[in-house]
Amino acid sequence: MSEEEDDYMNFAVAEPKPTKIETSIQRRARLKREAEERARPKSKAQIRADEEAARAAALATSIDSDNKGFRMMAKMGFKGGALGKEGEGRVDPVSLAMKEDRSGIGLESEKKRKFREEMEKREIDTKKAKVDEGDYRERMRLEREEKRFESQIIGAMKVSEKLDEDESNATTTEAKTEEQAQDAADASEADVIASAKSNKTENRKPLSSINVLWRGTVKHRREKERARRMRYDLHQSLSKLPTYDDPDEDEQYKHALGTEEEELEEEDPELDEFNALEPAIRLGKLVEYLRERHHYCFWCKHQYPDATMEGCPGLTEDDHD
Repeated sequence: MSEEEDDYMNFAVAEPKPTKIETSIQRRARLKREAEERARPKSKAQIRADEEAARAAALATSIDSDNKGFRMMAKMGFKGGALGKEGEGRVDPVSLAMKEDRSGIGLESEKKRKFREEMEKREIDTKKAKVDEGDYRERMRLEREEKRFESQIIGAMKVSEKLDEDESNATTTEAKTEEQAQDAADASEADVIASAKSNKTENRKPLSSINVLWRGTVKHRREKERARRMRYDLHQSLSKLPTYDDPDEDEQYKHALGTEEEELEEEDPELDEFNALEPAIRLGKLVEYLRERHHYCFWCKHQYPDATMEGCPGLTEDDHD
């Protein structure tokens, strides 16, 4: 038997699929269900989907002679192709933008305008924040630098005052004789207290005679001492009767303290003018004074033997880095 001949002995006959027989009751139920579905109103989503499908089908259909608009355009000379003179116009129709909400016609453009203004405002605020951040950092840097200058100024004032006092004491020191020492030893306790108070008041120079370069720190120290003394006097007054009079209190000492009170309350234009200078300028004046008067370098923390100040790197703090 050739391969092309059919093998009837092995031929399989497909059994017919059983068909579903619809009864009259099932048919009536089906027809009733379909009628109810047709009568049921469509939802908004279904209506929108049907409109979109109809619109897409209409746009996909080309305009032909059966179209009323095409016939009107043909009467005006349109033969197909692009619009305009010599076919220079557009070929594709104007696209449709369906409005599906109930808002006004210009609302979208208004929203776009507000959105654009909001974005511009945010951009301006961002730039302003960056500028403010830069200003803040610069301001904090200047404040730290000013505090560092102020601490250096106080140190330079103390050094200038100490060196000037040492120089003054070295030129005015007088040796006490044995007789004066014996008289001091024989003196009563009241005389010693009165002498100490008298020396204390005599050694306190008037503020106007102190160099303006460190006059501020002396004035500040005396004001602190006055506040401490006032607290002490207040405490003592609470434990004394109003009629109590201290016989050990020297009148000259009281007069000196009263004079100092008046001096601290007086205005000092020279000191105010010096304090109004920039911290860097005040520090420069102090450093220059120490170098010229005492051959002392504030940055080296060393007093040189002569004006050449051999070994000092320079005048500024940067020279000593």
